[in-house]
Amino acid sequence: MKTLLFLLLALPALAKEGPTKRSCRLLFFNPPPGAPKEIYLYDGVETRKVELPSMNLSDVYPISGEAPAVRMLIAPVENPEEIPAGAPTALLSETVRDFFIVVSVDPTNKILPLRMQIIDAGGPSFGKGRMMWFNLTEDAVAGTLGKRALQLKPNSRVIIEPPAVGAEAFPVELFYQVPGGKPQPISRTQWMHDPRSRMLMFVHGGENGVAPQVSGFKDFRIEEKKKE
Repeated sequence: MKTLLFLLLALPALAKEGPTKRSCRLLFFNPPPGAPKEIYLYDGVETRKVELPSMNLSDVYPISGEAPAVRMLIAPVENPEEIPAGAPTALLSETVRDFFIVVSVDPTNKILPLRMQIIDAGGPSFGKGRMMWFNLTEDAVAGTLGKRALQLKPNSRVIIEPPAVGAEAFPVELFYQVPGGKPQPISRTQWMHDPRSRMLMFVHGGENGVAPQVSGFKDFRIEEKKKE
């Protein structure tokens, strides 16, 4: 999971002007057996219980618009003085309004053995219909996604433009290449494009000569109707 931490820290800030309110969704990617299913998230104003799903993104949770950071806790608190020193913490840029929290294991944290990283979901670079790919392996990954080409160096990430126009199927062909080896297939299939949603995509596994796996997580939001 160190690779995932590096890739998330390397993400550029995707600024977006908007209202002071914030929102987030959580994902516990590839959790070990016995990992917690829910924790408490403290944003400096309120503590709320949140789910830590691994097969999909969580519900959308509101976050204080002025929060400089969010913290994960094993129990709710009423004021900052009750927060245990060393509780998992992620800083929030002032420009970040809508974001994902990707949770991973951190055995060095004695308070709660988890860490979280922030992915800005509100900027124009990661708009609806686009895909953000993370290659968590030591292999190069390449292929085609509909009308888009995918090139992923080992331990890298990239944002791909929409692979199709509307809600339609598009062909997918993916390969991986170990250092010094020849390209080997990962998948040749079809996926459905949803122009209303963002997609978080992870290439992971691939140890001991086994082909890497691809996991995708859809971020679909029901739009609020504007008041006339």
